[in-house]
Amino acid sequence: MKILIVEDEVPLLESMEAYLKNEHYLVERATNYQEGSFKIHLYEYDCILLDIGLPDGNGLTLLEELKACRQKAGILIISAKNSLDDKITGLDLGADDYLTKPFHLSELNARLDDVLRRKKFDTNTAIEIANLHIDLSRRTAKVEENNLNLTKKEFDILLHLVANKTRVVTKTSLAENLWGDHVDQVDSFDFLFAHIKNLKKKLSEANASIEIHNVYGVGYQLVEL
Repeated sequence: MKILIVEDEVPLLESMEAYLKNEHYLVERATNYQEGSFKIHLYEYDCILLDIGLPDGNGLTLLEELKACRQKAGILIISAKNSLDDKITGLDLGADDYLTKPFHLSELNARLDDVLRRKKFDTNTAIEIANLHIDLSRRTAKVEENNLNLTKKEFDILLHLVANKTRVVTKTSLAENLWGDHVDQVDSFDFLFAHIKNLKKKLSEANASIEIHNVYGVGYQLVEL
């Protein structure tokens, strides 16, 4: 899952980034309004942690931009302001939750996990598609009773495809979701192809009733057999 943190307090930003990376999230950062605006117009995210009090603009205005450009990301507002008006305004503008500073990082993680489940999996911690079973909390997958020994990247690819099972996922979108905003600097998608190939093999060997189909010139789609 790819997270963008928009936060100008660098010590807090760095502690959130380190904690969430340890929780297996892919984390990008922006330290001001302008940088945050640039990134949300250029890249896609699963969730955005958004500070209201930015040095060069209001986070609530950035939230309006997010909705205007039809970002499907979950929005968790983070602010030192314990104002009911700010909270109501943020939620009215489309934020999914509101967390007031100071907070424990474990609470941030719990709120983030809840927002992501609500946005992508209707609050479920377990996902079933055909004979594939995914446990989100344990980050494990199995076909019937046979565990799939997936690497972190393979699990993230599978989860992203499951979350978008009705869509064709482009190579660029999938690569950005797994490797971050700097993926546009690479010369090829060979690194992605290798992970997809290994994941396909593991699903096939486990007799999964799903397949990852190549959509020529576009990307991939998860298909039930």
